[in-house]
Amino acid sequence: MNVSQFFLILLARRWIIFAALAVTVLVTVTVSLLMPKTYKATASVLLNYKGMDPVTGLTMPGQLLPGYMATQIDIITSKNVALHVVDSLGLANNPTVVEQFRDATDGKGTVRDWLADLMLKKLDVTPSRESSVVEITFKGADPAFVAAVANAFADEYEKVSVQLKVEPMKKAAGYFNEQLKLLRDNVETSQARLSKYQQEHGIVSVDNRLDVESNRLNDLWAQLVGAQGQLMEANSRAGMASRGSGESPDVASNPLVQNLRLSVGNAEAKLAELSQRLDRNHPQYQAAKAEVEKLRADLNAAIQSTTNSVGNNASILRKREADVRAALSEQKAKVLELNRTRDELNVLVKDVESAQRAFDVTSQRFSQTRIEGQADQSDIAILNPAVAPLEAAGPKVLLNTLLSIVLGSILGVGLALGVEAIDRRVRSDSDLSNAVGIPVLGVVEWNSSQRRPTGIKRVLSMRRLRLN
Repeated sequence: MNVSQFFLILLARRWIIFAALAVTVLVTVTVSLLMPKTYKATASVLLNYKGMDPVTGLTMPGQLLPGYMATQIDIITSKNVALHVVDSLGLANNPTVVEQFRDATDGKGTVRDWLADLMLKKLDVTPSRESSVVEITFKGADPAFVAAVANAFADEYEKVSVQLKVEPMKKAAGYFNEQLKLLRDNVETSQARLSKYQQEHGIVSVDNRLDVESNRLNDLWAQLVGAQGQLMEANSRAGMASRGSGESPDVASNPLVQNLRLSVGNAEAKLAELSQRLDRNHPQYQAAKAEVEKLRADLNAAIQSTTNSVGNNASILRKREADVRAALSEQKAKVLELNRTRDELNVLVKDVESAQRAFDVTSQRFSQTRIEGQADQSDIAILNPAVAPLEAAGPKVLLNTLLSIVLGSILGVGLALGVEAIDRRVRSDSDLSNAVGIPVLGVVEWNSSQRRPTGIKRVLSMRRLRLN
């Protein structure tokens, strides 16, 4: 079928097209006029993307996620919000609504769920493309009711949003409260262990005591080094003095030994002089000899006494060195004990500090979480509340009429083509050629407005052919 055949069919079946178009338009206009009026009310809410948390003062990066707006729309259209709207408007307590519910569902389910589902079907949520504004639209037959429902959805959405943010904080606050009790017990236990350890060991200040004992240990080290040096010198002097040669510096430098040696020398000189003049048996000689022997005995006694004194001094220094060494060992053990005590005390102190630090951090987090759980601030604000519409949003008679014209035209063309397919007729030379399968030799011009020729004129008219 070409274009010319299509238009010839439409021309031939034009009454069918006009009838279908007229019926469609008439039905559409009638139905539009008979349909009840529908009203729409819209409430606008603003989502603060870049707002600050009024409690913590921190930015909320979760709102900058691409799915934030879609999440908020899902919250608005959730059944939870719809149930809150039903409860806030008190629709479930209306006897008329309850009767409608029983007629519609035969008493199956609950009135609240039935009303929530009906409201969600009539609810339309539209986010703005380049702003943070969301429009909540509700449609119905009563202007005041649709405005009330739209405002109720906006209010309940704000409350549910706050509830969704606050409930996790309340649960977290409960968890932190339990942990806070355990951490408080841990701090008390650690502090009690530290106090008991200090009482058992009599510790007031480990650092000061350790400083004193360390200084005493250093002094003992110095005393030990000095005593060892003195002992070595005393041992050397005692060794030289014990040889009995009298050449020991201690013996030689002794004033008594020096005086006795001088006296012995004088007595020996006097005895030598007397030995030249007197006989050995002479009383003077015997007296001089006795004096020399006495002085020599005194000299030996003095030398022995000096030697013994040097040895005694070495013994004293040896004992002093041993005492210093013993005191040093005792002081070293005391310092080591203090170091061990300090290490154990430091461990207990660190346990107390760690427990206290954990308790402080948890306490701070608990306080912040508890405040956040009690906060009712929301990042959602109602920009434009819904008002009762003055004009109905539907049905739109003019728009429906225009659409019925288009639909009726399409329906009429379809009916014309269908009738043509059932009752096919020849409307052009191409139809005849396609029907008989032979080429058309000529076309007889036909004009129904002219009277048919008779006789010779008819024959002449029949002869007027146009070769194909």
